[in-house]
Amino acid sequence: MWRLTDEERELRSHIRSVVLEQIRPRVSDLDENCDYPHDIHETLAREGLMGLALPAEYGGRDATEVSWCAYVEELAKVSGTVSLMAAYVKLVALPILIAGSDEQKREYLPPLVSGERYGSYALTEPAVGSDPAALQMRAERHGETWVLNGEKRFIGNAGHAGTYVVFARTGKAGAGGISAFVVDGESPGLSAEPLRTMGMPGWKLGAPKFEDVEVPHANLLGREGDGFKIAMMTFDRSRPTVAAQAVGVGQGAIDLALDYAARRETMGEALLEHQGIQFKLAGMEADVAAARALTFQAASFVAEGDPRMSKLSAMAKLVASDTAMRVTTEAVQILGGNGYLREYPAERMMRDAKVLQIYEGANEIQRLVIAREMAKQLKDREPVWPELMPGAPGVAVGAEA
Repeated sequence: MWRLTDEERELRSHIRSVVLEQIRPRVSDLDENCDYPHDIHETLAREGLMGLALPAEYGGRDATEVSWCAYVEELAKVSGTVSLMAAYVKLVALPILIAGSDEQKREYLPPLVSGERYGSYALTEPAVGSDPAALQMRAERHGETWVLNGEKRFIGNAGHAGTYVVFARTGKAGAGGISAFVVDGESPGLSAEPLRTMGMPGWKLGAPKFEDVEVPHANLLGREGDGFKIAMMTFDRSRPTVAAQAVGVGQGAIDLALDYAARRETMGEALLEHQGIQFKLAGMEADVAAARALTFQAASFVAEGDPRMSKLSAMAKLVASDTAMRVTTEAVQILGGNGYLREYPAERMMRDAKVLQIYEGANEIQRLVIAREMAKQLKDREPVWPELMPGAPGVAVGAEA
């Protein structure tokens, strides 16, 4: 179902060339200086890769969800940061695509795709992470204007984004009282404090503050009270992208460890000749291949609008990010002391992998999503072993197993 077509393989080959020729040489400097790589952002936009999976009518290329994930993987093999730059364009575009009017789509999407404007997705707050239904930021309506007050945290591109998608409370407590807005990054009263991160060097993460920020009513996405639903629909469609990042980081770590093991000698032979190392690499390769298959399957479900996408997307994000963390840790181990040095990219890959288990819903939340979807499935099918269910004829209720 998710096998790449000849056209998709050709696109992946082109992307790989761009990555190796124009991005890989910059990665070490990026890690050292932690400056946002505007030149790489411009390169991706110039190559038409920023909006790869977005509709052509808004400047995108109508690529399939699977080829999008393959593209993100190629970026993540050499730089988690660069893969995140591309992934964030889609994350910000999704709520506009899901709930925006035709006018909103035409106004806000093309500048994101062209690289003219940076985007920011502002949901998480200082006291609200895994429970977005409890967010506290307020938006009050005054005629044809909404006034936003509150703080966000762990927000990508905060401080240099031109377009923010912001979620704020417009009504009662709970999920039904949240709305979504498009906010101009130059709005008076909007500021941002930068946050330093463990991994993803150069990625701009911040804590934006909204003080009487005025937003036209025309910038409301969907209807008042639709915000929570828009956020959850966005995550269902964006989590395969996070999984693809994880697959890329993991595969990049394997490629590095394999090359190193083939050239490093110990005890009179190449490290790769030792069975212990062979077993490590074999397990790493199998785990990442399995994560890739699940990621592409989830991407296919998103493309088809399959109602099972929520469960599959959560599974892909969970499995792929846990795999990336495990595989990058093993890569550091294979490189030994060199794996611990900044001179080698293994330790950076390990740092980058960690956040993949956290953002767009920590993996503990993914387990909750999966379990809830499993419970829903019970309503749509008959028990597989009805004769063994408690209360069935011949089965004692409460009997010891």
